[in-house]
Amino acid sequence: MHYPILNFIFFATSSFSEKVFRVNVEDENQVSLLHELASTTQIDFWKPDSVAQIKPLSTVDFRVKAEDIFTVEDFLERNELQYEVLINNLRLVLEGQFDSQVRATGHSYEKYNAWETIEAWTQQVTTENPDLISRSAIGTTFEGRTMYLLKVGKTGPNKPAIFMDCGFHAREWISPAFCQWFVREAIRTYGREIHMTELLNKLDFYVLPVFNIDGYIYTWTKNRMWRKTRSTQAGTSCIGTDPNRNFDAGWCKVGASRKPCDDTYCGPAAESEKETKALANFIRSNLSSIKAYLTIHSYSQMMLYPYSYDYKLTENNAELNALAKAAVRELATLHGTKYTYGPGATTIYPAAGGSDDWAYDQGIKYAFTFELRDKGRYGFVLPESQIRPTCEETMLAIKHVAAYVLEHPY
Repeated sequence: MHYPILNFIFFATSSFSEKVFRVNVEDENQVSLLHELASTTQIDFWKPDSVAQIKPLSTVDFRVKAEDIFTVEDFLERNELQYEVLINNLRLVLEGQFDSQVRATGHSYEKYNAWETIEAWTQQVTTENPDLISRSAIGTTFEGRTMYLLKVGKTGPNKPAIFMDCGFHAREWISPAFCQWFVREAIRTYGREIHMTELLNKLDFYVLPVFNIDGYIYTWTKNRMWRKTRSTQAGTSCIGTDPNRNFDAGWCKVGASRKPCDDTYCGPAAESEKETKALANFIRSNLSSIKAYLTIHSYSQMMLYPYSYDYKLTENNAELNALAKAAVRELATLHGTKYTYGPGATTIYPAAGGSDDWAYDQGIKYAFTFELRDKGRYGFVLPESQIRPTCEETMLAIKHVAAYVLEHPY
């Protein structure tokens, strides 16, 4: 498998000493200044997702091409904006991503795996664990690839289920790594560890290891920083839709763009993306059993719950808040990793068309978005050596939520 080599050849030409900046935004005036900068210079926003979501008293992380660094630094200094350089040479950090000490030719739970490796793994893990895992296809991507869903749990009648997906945004590699890790832990600890055994006896987990397969492949072969799907639209040469702005939940109302070239493009209509439609159709047809929806993203160490498309609070806001608080407390017990939590709109930024809001509005009471490590030191290029600790601690939070869902049937 030669993906990483391709990756580096591409980056050798394109991200020669690209930098990632963090700017402290104090007031509306500084928000306007960043709008001005973004309108004249091509900036890749890491956090928040777009210039439209910048607000006073926040920090903004963004990537700048080598040829624009001087212009950007000059602008920030001239306007007395407080900033730091999070990543001084992105190419070096990208090469350093593959820093795991694990030597693996095929699939490894402690390395980032290319899609063809993950796809083969879904087949293998199913074949090797027939009493615990089954695999089905829930649809195909824009480019025609099969979306595989793993059902993890012991066979039993009328079991409640938890749906979990990874890899919505293509560049968030730690996310699919977690879905694979979750399946590994289920297999490894079933019958050995009391909590996991009980969960798998009484619950089913639907695990979608990579939602945005086309985009994920593109990050391995062409552009590591790609975020969206790879769909094309009539009337524009710009490619892709942000799948997490494409659900029918306040679609394109706020925190999403109607411009096809933007990273937060909401698509021509809700569920315009084949991937979105496939996931939504599966959940709609299994609504009677699905009791929780978990979607795994990165980065910023947050556990979010609805709503993101509005500042309104959910009916069970107090319950969701208490559950998130307990889950992040559990997560912190292992490596001391601190997470913040709360409703999406106020905790991170307003954004319409997200899958968690949509799932909640379908009647799934427990809907959460996880933003995994880190807080920006590596951002989307978290090194492989952090896969294990990240996944270990996240397992604690997920198991806590699952146990809670089991104890609170509805």
